[in-house]
Amino acid sequence: MKLRLLLTVAATFTLAAEAQAFSAKNGARVNPINGSVFEVIPRTDTSSDAIWCAASDFSRRAAGAPWNQKIYVVNGRGRSVTTGRRTAVQFTLNPTAAGVTPLQGGGLRTGFPVGDSMSVQRANSLCNVIPFFR
Repeated sequence: MKLRLLLTVAATFTLAAEAQAFSAKNGARVNPINGSVFEVIPRTDTSSDAIWCAASDFSRRAAGAPWNQKIYVVNGRGRSVTTGRRTAVQFTLNPTAAGVTPLQGGGLRTGFPVGDSMSVQRANSLCNVIPFFR
């Protein structure tokens, strides 16, 4: 009886989490972690462009962010806290609420350093990049 109750509760929480998931136009899943942080979990394409694209799509369509709003990296590539998948990146639209210090300077950065940012519009421009060299 206890096992059945435990399985029912677990299924309920799983369904609730799935209902809150957002599917980006490139197929990535975007899940809220809390009121200010969300994570992008790519399906197959784990390129930086695809991850920024999904963050932009969520920010614009689900969060209602304007095109000039910045998206900030909270945690770089790592295991998803909402699904357990191997690759995820956490973002925020409000670095103060997420406890992130925005990086300064416009130098070339690779990967997803904490505090790095990109406007919703710039990240959206990465959605239609033709991958010549992959």
